[in-house]
Amino acid sequence: MPKKKYTAEFKTKIVLTILEGSKEFNEICSENNLSPNMVRKWKQDFLANAHMAFESDTEQKSAQRKEADLKIKNDQMLKTIGQLTLERDFLQDCFRAVGEPIPEMPDYDPKG
Repeated sequence: MPKKKYTAEFKTKIVLTILEGSKEFNEICSENNLSPNMVRKWKQDFLANAHMAFESDTEQKSAQRKEADLKIKNDQMLKTIGQLTLERDFLQDCFRAVGEPIPEMPDYDPKG
């Protein structure tokens, strides 16, 4: 049975309900059919990272910018991989069409 994934919003709602203290911890877990150990972990993570809510805008924007740059770079690499795969497949089909064996590619050694 695959693990169920919970959204950050759901986890936050559960942790804030616990911190409010209006309901018992075990009651909240049973109402939402959640493992108490998992919810304890969510609470620990939430409290350990609460300071991030008060980071300066420049720090948040810098982190967001870095994440966006990495996403762009990743997208470019995936596009390049897709293009190279198409080109390789085309060339292999050309070799097959003329009845030639497809050349073996040497193993790539990044160290040279």
